[in-house]
Amino acid sequence: MQTRPLVGVIACRREVEGHPAHMVTDKYLSALRDYGLAPVILPVWEDAVEGDLLAHLDGLLLTGSYSNVAPRRYGAERAPENTRDDPHRDAVALACIPAALDLGLPLLGICRGFQEINVAFGGTLHQAVQGVPGLLDHREPAGDLEACYAPAHDLTILPGGVLAALYSRPDARVNSLHQQGIAELGPGLVAEATAPDGLIEAVSVAGAPAFALAVQWHPEWRPREHPLYHALFRSFAEACRTRQATGAALDSQPA
Repeated sequence: MQTRPLVGVIACRREVEGHPAHMVTDKYLSALRDYGLAPVILPVWEDAVEGDLLAHLDGLLLTGSYSNVAPRRYGAERAPENTRDDPHRDAVALACIPAALDLGLPLLGICRGFQEINVAFGGTLHQAVQGVPGLLDHREPAGDLEACYAPAHDLTILPGGVLAALYSRPDARVNSLHQQGIAELGPGLVAEATAPDGLIEAVSVAGAPAFALAVQWHPEWRPREHPLYHALFRSFAEACRTRQATGAALDSQPA
């Protein structure tokens, strides 16, 4: 019986009852499981990327979070609106991204993960999009989860890209739950979609050997109910299964 592909899911480090804890919101894990993948939570110890841990995985997911990438990571001073840090996650995420790409692992970034990939490639971030002239307020509305994750704005999918290849329509409506966003796109990344105000909402890694895509919105929220979210997770899962099969074939070859 074939096992499910293993997907590493980066954790956030938070304090729970006075103790440091490594945490992942269930919605990310459930979405992976629903698409036939086996999630493995990756702790954010500073030496977590050392050794061959990533080589045993079939994919990597960088989740969203209430924390932000520290502005010093992209050479900026802290804005007053930027109040939540996770330096442990910063260190591990920014080390995991190039390591995963070097291994040819399928990579999916969501929200903070999208921003981490941009910073890893030398890009910069707006720390408070709502204060930038010409940009919309992309923060989630007040209310329950249904209101927070409801489609909030249109999305233009740029032609000829990775996202356009896995989703047949040129546009969609997506949710919006972020204060930060891409200011300067990192070299080596390709813009795949934009919001109505021109803010980049999806990127791919140019020349990546496997699926390497990141989005600013939250496709893990009920992905089977939204054609674009479904297409993202379906394609990521297919890439992870291909990685699993290819890795198994290579492992079986004589040295």
